[in-house]
Amino acid sequence: MKKSGEVQKSGDVNMSGAKILVQCLKDQGVDTIFGYPGGQVIPIYDALYDSDIKHILTRHEQGAAHAADGYARASGKVGVCLATSGPGATNLVTGIANAYMDSVPMVAITGQVPTALLGRDTFQEVDITGITLPVTKHNYMVKDISELARTIREAFHIASTGRPGPVLVDIPSDVSRSAGDYDISDDAMSLPGYRPVLEGTEEQLNRAVAAILESERPVIYSGGGIVNAGAHEELKQLAEMLVAPVASTLMGMGGFPGDHPLFLGMLGMHGSKYANYAICECDLIIALGARFSDRVTGKVDEFAPHARIIHVDIDPAEISKNVRVNIPIPGDVKTVLQQLLPRLAAKLPGAWQDRIAAWKKEYPINYEENGTLKPQQVIRGIYNATGGRARITTEVGQHQMWTAHYYTFTRPRTFITSGGLGTMGYGFPAAIGVQAACPDETVFDIAGDGSIQMNIQELATAVNYELPVNVAILNNGFLGMVRQWQELFWNRRYSNTELFNPDFVKVAEAYGAEGIRVDKYTQLAPALEQAIASSKPVMIDFVIEREENVLPMVPPGGTLNNMLG
Repeated sequence: MKKSGEVQKSGDVNMSGAKILVQCLKDQGVDTIFGYPGGQVIPIYDALYDSDIKHILTRHEQGAAHAADGYARASGKVGVCLATSGPGATNLVTGIANAYMDSVPMVAITGQVPTALLGRDTFQEVDITGITLPVTKHNYMVKDISELARTIREAFHIASTGRPGPVLVDIPSDVSRSAGDYDISDDAMSLPGYRPVLEGTEEQLNRAVAAILESERPVIYSGGGIVNAGAHEELKQLAEMLVAPVASTLMGMGGFPGDHPLFLGMLGMHGSKYANYAICECDLIIALGARFSDRVTGKVDEFAPHARIIHVDIDPAEISKNVRVNIPIPGDVKTVLQQLLPRLAAKLPGAWQDRIAAWKKEYPINYEENGTLKPQQVIRGIYNATGGRARITTEVGQHQMWTAHYYTFTRPRTFITSGGLGTMGYGFPAAIGVQAACPDETVFDIAGDGSIQMNIQELATAVNYELPVNVAILNNGFLGMVRQWQELFWNRRYSNTELFNPDFVKVAEAYGAEGIRVDKYTQLAPALEQAIASSKPVMIDFVIEREENVLPMVPPGGTLNNMLG
């Protein structure tokens, strides 16, 4: 992709607004967009008709937003989705909010009623810029064709720089239809008031170095910012230099090799015991591209009671927002690590590393076998069948946590999940976006039987575009995570969490995909081998233990050293 602000000159400078938009997308290196047409975007779709940009028609606008999100996370490029006005635009909102919470670079383009009809409750008119103001990094309504090209360039620049995030551009249909001169200037992008800080200051760096060298029990707390910034090699170098264990957020999985001896796994509510114990006992936390969410900290007042905290984050607003830190360093985590590493000296392992090793041995992540098909067996089976090289998406719930525990992620951008918003229905359309971005790779959506039904219609999209996404449904007949909470904290009062499910095999076949059912462990490996070898989308219905729980678990409002399981 071209850098923001670089523009490819066009010989045709007088174009319709729709053609200007399409040309701007090409200028930004866009090769694929996801969308759903409607009345107010017909001019844009007409311009796309003659374009070499690939358009993937999803079966719901929410699917388009999630697919653009998955495409962006897998590729590192800006994802693009397109919808018409009114309900088309509002159907994007969940996907936009999901991208906002997880810092995903995305540009959402919506059609709007003609400018002369704005504010009159016109058919399919909604104030989409007002609706999305809290869940976009920035948004625009373009009322003048002379502003369109500049707006699109700004949107891509804002979405992809600093802390990444979604930007919405709302385009009234008269702007798309009208003609104007295409601005072919190649001036560098300059936005007053928007200048993300990339480097740490000398004072901040010196304080961080002193704290690191003084520390005897450091822990590196790694978040999604490591993946976004491409800082995985610097993180590995830092951990090995300091012999410091690395605990990851859900969004950070893959940013540090999951098979590395210094890896502690995920921390927080469903983190490993040894990761949580390490946080409770450490004397220094080096937080890198993480935001101290409630699912990580537990009871904030008792989080890391013995530790000083260094926090590096591209978004200054995240520093000391949830947990007060001692050494704040606003900046790009890759840049700051490159500044820090030459100033540090290598350390030798000692008592702290021995203690970590003892915790790992005493409190391994495991499960009990009882003859039924266990979800953990399915996750490990997928890992073994793919050699750990697949791109994995998930929906939200128990299966998401089991995936984080039992699939060993060794590369960045291979675990793609909804972290901040926790969006059921995310994983399958996201997997379509991932497969579009990575056509030669194996892609699995690991889903629950509840969440898969929220966007199951996207099977038509996968079949239509010959995207061989594999869907592994962990079918326990419940909304599993809610049921687990009802069991543990609500006296097993299973109110409206038991599901009546369709025959997923027949559903898959009705859409033209392959369907497989597995209810015994002996069927697991052959089913996965069949799915991976298929050129079609495949949906595997794994009938698993009905009341298996995700453990360990920190009870809501509890402390990290007080875990169930």
